Amino acid sequence: MLLLALATPPPTTKGPLVLLVEDHADTRQMYAEFLRSSFEILEAGTGPQALEIARARRPAVLVTDLSLPGMDGFELIARMRDDPAMRTVPVVCISGYGGEVHEQRARAAGCDRIIQKPCLPDRLADAIGEVLAGTKRSES
Repeated sequence: MLLLALATPPPTTKGPLVLLVEDHADTRQMYAEFLRSSFEILEAGTGPQALEIARARRPAVLVTDLSLPGMDGFELIARMRDDPAMRTVPVVCISGYGGEVHEQRARAAGCDRIIQKPCLPDRLADAIGEVLAGTKRSES
């Protein structure tokens, strides 16, 4: 009986597909582990990697840090918005920068929801749920 229990894989939650883009591996892993209870998570550490994954799998939501090396989050969002297949994918931005100018720039790039870092994983999960439901607001 014990053998059967060990051979049975644990149940998995298959929710909406979320592409999580964060260059800090520890932060990305922490968010991904928490979010997996409600969403299917794809992870990327760079903008180019995120674009490749998004084109292959088309996520229901993009969650991206705005401060990424090389191709930053602003450019990532702009490139996704330029792609007809991904133009309508909702975007949640996580930013360590505050202020109205930064928020306006994120909105102009196509961000639907902005969360100020540091943010707790449950706040991030709530923001994902809100953009999936069509609710747009920022949180600074």
